[in-house]
Amino acid sequence: MEGLSQRCPLPPAAQGCPRPGRGTALLVLTLLVLLYPLLRGLALQLHGALSGSYVPGTHSMAFISCPNEHVARDIARAIMDKRLAAYVNILPKSSALYFWKGELEESTEILLLVKTRTSKIGELSNYVRSIHPFEIPEVISLPIERGNPAYLRWIEESVPRD
Repeated sequence: MEGLSQRCPLPPAAQGCPRPGRGTALLVLTLLVLLYPLLRGLALQLHGALSGSYVPGTHSMAFISCPNEHVARDIARAIMDKRLAAYVNILPKSSALYFWKGELEESTEILLLVKTRTSKIGELSNYVRSIHPFEIPEVISLPIERGNPAYLRWIEESVPRD
């Protein structure tokens, strides 16, 4: 305080000098804003654990496109063998249009729908990229917001925690 009074001889409000503690308040506010997603996630998990209710986004569905049924089955089996998912749907041929290296392409593909924990998506994506024949394989995911509680519990039980 003594150093502050030497720089600001008048009361802080009269001269516009910074008040002691303003930097601390700004630091705390910045930390809260940066940590909000983490704190919110922890609060939702705690609420879910205490109330037994589903926490939206705990599980995800990933989409993986494959060039043919043989590759799709091999990738699906490998995902299941590594316990990266509880369930994999192998959807039949679909037509696809996309740009590749500046050219419009058309092909048929097989789509995998993978049900897993959201926390496993990074590991799933890395693993699929390591075994997939495409140069840039499609591995995208969406969080599961709601669903049959018994099914969501089954996913939870089927896929080991990190």
